[in-house]
Amino acid sequence: MMQMDRRPYMDEFEKLLVRMNTPSSKFEFSFTLCFPTTSLNQLFSVNLRVMIDNAGCVNATLVMIDSARKDRILLEAVQVLTDLNLLIKKGYVSSDGRWNMDVFHVTDLSGNKLTDNNIINCIQHSLGTIRNTRSKSIDGMTAIELTGTDRVGLLSEVFAVLSELKCDVVESKVWTHNGRIAALIYLKDCDSGCSIEDSQKIEKIEARLRNVLKGDNDIRSAKTSVSMAITHTERRLHQMMFADRDYERSANIKTSGECDHSPLVSVQNCLEKGYSVLNIQCKDRPKLLFDVLCTLTDMQYVVFHATINTTETGAYLEFFIRHTDGSPISSEAEKQRVTLCLRAAIERRASEGVRLELCTMDRPGLLAEVTRTFRENALNVTRAEISTTMGTALNIFYVTDALGNDVDSRMIESVRQGIGSDCLRVKELPFRNQQKGENEEQHGGGSGLGGAVLLSLGSLVKKNLYNLGLIKSYS
Repeated sequence: MMQMDRRPYMDEFEKLLVRMNTPSSKFEFSFTLCFPTTSLNQLFSVNLRVMIDNAGCVNATLVMIDSARKDRILLEAVQVLTDLNLLIKKGYVSSDGRWNMDVFHVTDLSGNKLTDNNIINCIQHSLGTIRNTRSKSIDGMTAIELTGTDRVGLLSEVFAVLSELKCDVVESKVWTHNGRIAALIYLKDCDSGCSIEDSQKIEKIEARLRNVLKGDNDIRSAKTSVSMAITHTERRLHQMMFADRDYERSANIKTSGECDHSPLVSVQNCLEKGYSVLNIQCKDRPKLLFDVLCTLTDMQYVVFHATINTTETGAYLEFFIRHTDGSPISSEAEKQRVTLCLRAAIERRASEGVRLELCTMDRPGLLAEVTRTFRENALNVTRAEISTTMGTALNIFYVTDALGNDVDSRMIESVRQGIGSDCLRVKELPFRNQQKGENEEQHGGGSGLGGAVLLSLGSLVKKNLYNLGLIKSYS
């Protein structure tokens, strides 16, 4: 069988090796690996390339993104991967000068390599068009943002008001943390089935919801607003909770981090390199890296280098960061604030409680009825994900008792009987039960040139971090 001439391919690869291993306090990635038929003019005119390899690693699919340096591109890339329900098991990030190189080891939620070509093609397409995927379309819907003090039954009151005002909740996500609540709710008018454009009705909705959020003692911090251009929903929830200062702990508030193991966050300065070094150790879970990057971005920090590693015992993340003005963290007060904010970012999604899944035909007032049943049984909703597909309501609730403790199984069964045991199911968190232990990664034989090149690129990123003194080893 005739073999493909690999010399042009390897010539460019050898040039890459020389450029990346030139001693320097900084290194730049101004290249893209491609097939030999691509001319150098084409090579350097493209500012983003995505390579996906399923053969170079035994237990993960490798995704490499090589791009011109651009603000927030790391966050946007991780957002694409997490929106596809993929787990990032390992990662190496190098971003200095004019170019980025990011290598991620990803699996599905069960810890398996990606075998569905549709998913692989979706990754390729989504990452390749990353600059055009920032905003979520809300055509035909009205978006309402809510923040305030959380309390038992609050969500029931919110949905009751919306039902009374003939608003159909199409989609919503609700987070709680440190006694605060943030919700993003997408509505349609029940009568017209369209977005709500009547300014008087919008003002009435805002006023009614603001009164509900205020309760008896939250006059100042309760906020409601209508958003016409929404970014990524979870990205926005992080922004809302950060702006609400949920990271400021209250002594009498029991948080999810205190119920399990609080994330360990440390900040040190690497003055000779001009970076602040951020280390995080915590329990691994889906979307962990996304949550951390959201908060670093909100705090106006830029990640230049990073390593991400997950094992059975937890997740270990290291970031080399600077402020957007190019300076490292300069004071103990700033270090303390970064530590608190990152702990909050990790804890927001780590909701306590029993996971209840509701699947039934959608109808007006459904959410008001379900959450009223929770309230009547003194259940507190710590997180909620509401969606409607083809007339079917698909809702997920995490519930605890009024004090934040686990709910008695008899109480859960009583709630199921009240709502309908055939449509409300108790389901464990899939990640807890399906998390698979990782064996040491081995290089697969006979993976072909593409797999070998991509795997080598991952090693090169680690080697450069090592040469710069940013990691201890690259083996």
